Amino acid sequence: LMRQADQAMYIAKQAGKNCYRLYSRQMNEEASQRIRLEDELRGAWGRGELKVMYQPIWRVEDRTVVGAEALLRWYHPKHGAIPPSQFIAVAERSDLIGEIGLHVLRDACAEAMRWRGRAGQPAPFVAVNVSSRQLRDRDLPEQVGACLRESGLPASRLHVELTETALLRDEALAAGLLTRLHETGVNIWLDDFGTGFSGLSHLRRVPVDGLKIDRSFIADVETDGDDLALTTAIIAMAHSLGIRTVAEGVETEGQFALLRERGCDLAQGYWLGYPMPADEFVKLLG
Repeated sequence: LMRQADQAMYIAKQAGKNCYRLYSRQMNEEASQRIRLEDELRGAWGRGELKVMYQPIWRVEDRTVVGAEALLRWYHPKHGAIPPSQFIAVAERSDLIGEIGLHVLRDACAEAMRWRGRAGQPAPFVAVNVSSRQLRDRDLPEQVGACLRESGLPASRLHVELTETALLRDEALAAGLLTRLHETGVNIWLDDFGTGFSGLSHLRRVPVDGLKIDRSFIADVETDGDDLALTTAIIAMAHSLGIRTVAEGVETEGQFALLRERGCDLAQGYWLGYPMPADEFVKLLG
């Protein structure tokens, strides 16, 4: 009974809290799947099943590649490609996200040292996502510093990305850790901006160098006047604070053209380039 109640409570928390859920057999099946995934995720990095892919980030003004976001993919030998939406949540609920996140950070820093900018252009940066669980680790700034020293990557070429949800878990602790990181020269980016309720307050408490405009605004920016107005407002507000903007989920030429008109700084999305292996990204850089 206690186990079943715990499963129902977990589902209620996933639904946003302040609600209730009744136990069902489906919950039991989902819980069994989570346990199985967690068990198989342990050691997946050592077995070579987890791969870091790199999605190019382009400067909108002249459509030049200026960086890449490091994205983790799991290629299971039996089940094939497992979506990040499934295994990242499992890793965050367990104690695995810290270990996996450190592997990704180390890999991304070492890989970025291979990247060279084109004539007259600075070397590209690498953006790495940090989860809410990692933000509660007081050793995070030291871990990042160790990865930078190991790889030789300048701190200015590392962009740490976090979501507003991650900040909300413990904003005071997160703000302190991010301030320490920022003082070393690492860039701080706020991901999925515009989807939360208190994004503006974070800009006052946390050192933010960039905002990533959520893909939900970009998807209908050509046809929905409200989404276009909100996107334009976010860009203008960010620029007034000296903050750069990145549009996520760019999938058409029309979206890209509108973003250029509105003065958006950077963009990424399938129209510009899919996440790709490190060697392919190096070729893209020319």
